[in-house]
Amino acid sequence: MTDNRSINKSIVILIADDDAEDRMLLKEALEENKLPNTVNFVENGEELMDYLLHNGRFADKEKYPLPGLILLDLNMPKKDGREALKEIKENDNLKHLPVVVLTTSKAEEDILKTYDLGVSSFITKPVTFASLVEMMRTLADYWLELVELPNNNNNNIK
Repeated sequence: MTDNRSINKSIVILIADDDAEDRMLLKEALEENKLPNTVNFVENGEELMDYLLHNGRFADKEKYPLPGLILLDLNMPKKDGREALKEIKENDNLKHLPVVVLTTSKAEEDILKTYDLGVSSFITKPVTFASLVEMMRTLADYWLELVELPNNNNNNIK
């Protein structure tokens, strides 16, 4: 594919993952793909919801704009990804946000439950870095070139 992602969709990608090494690897995989997107990280479901609702340290909407895509780990402390996903999909101002579960879980129960809650996609984290880079390339091609995403520039979270 041609590398016209920046022309098509320069969205903010928000990654919710409690594992510091996984966050670093995801960041490096995105950099390997030369994506122009801003990527922000949160470390648990509580931080994710604070970010999305602009609470606490995430109050600055310019610094922490509403993401165009959320990559969500399921197993996190404080509030896990399932709980956060449920809150996102029950909130009228957030439910339109595409959420992709990116987790080590392969449990059928997790797959069914997250789709029941409204997840856009469920992806099991690749084991090797090369596979992670390829998965992020495919994910970016799909979400940044192929799919029409809602415009979140209004940031009308109440």
